[in-house]
Amino acid sequence: MSADLSQCSDEELAVFARARREDAYRELLRRYKAGVYRLIVKQVGDAEEAMDLTQESFVAGFSALDRYDGDRPFRTWIARIALNKCRDWARRRKVRAFFSRALPLESAHHVASDGPAPDSEATAKRELARVRGAIDQLPQNLREVLLLRGVDEVSQAEAAAILRVSEKTVETRLYRARTRLKELLAGTSARARG
Repeated sequence: MSADLSQCSDEELAVFARARREDAYRELLRRYKAGVYRLIVKQVGDAEEAMDLTQESFVAGFSALDRYDGDRPFRTWIARIALNKCRDWARRRKVRAFFSRALPLESAHHVASDGPAPDSEATAKRELARVRGAIDQLPQNLREVLLLRGVDEVSQAEAAAILRVSEKTVETRLYRARTRLKELLAGTSARARG
């Protein structure tokens, strides 16, 4: 029965899923799970958390299928849900980080060495961590557009639809995100040298 569903539109699949057809749910998952996972992992930077958030996104999406409007692409709709799950996760992480900072220093697990890396792989990992840290410092609205456009390579129109802003807003935020990221990276480079 799944084979015939592969030819269905997203709107048709949503109708079948609302009728509790498991094969319709599976087909929607097949079409969009990898893309949603990529979007989430870029947002949160943790593969395990991204798997959990991907699952949460689809559970929430399938629970809310009555609100899915077939006039817009399912990909955009589920990406919006995934982005909201990432925002919720980030808020929870900030709360956990606040309380973990309140713990005594003796309970700290591991402090990374600031010494030079013995090989290029370690240097590359440090550079990636530095860039990821700078991206994490961006305001949420700039970080989201940077990751959607720059990393996930989502079109400007699709990013606008996911974020529910105009294409001009996407363009402006992307410019600001790139400018701010350059400033942050320049600042961390200067601190590392100094």
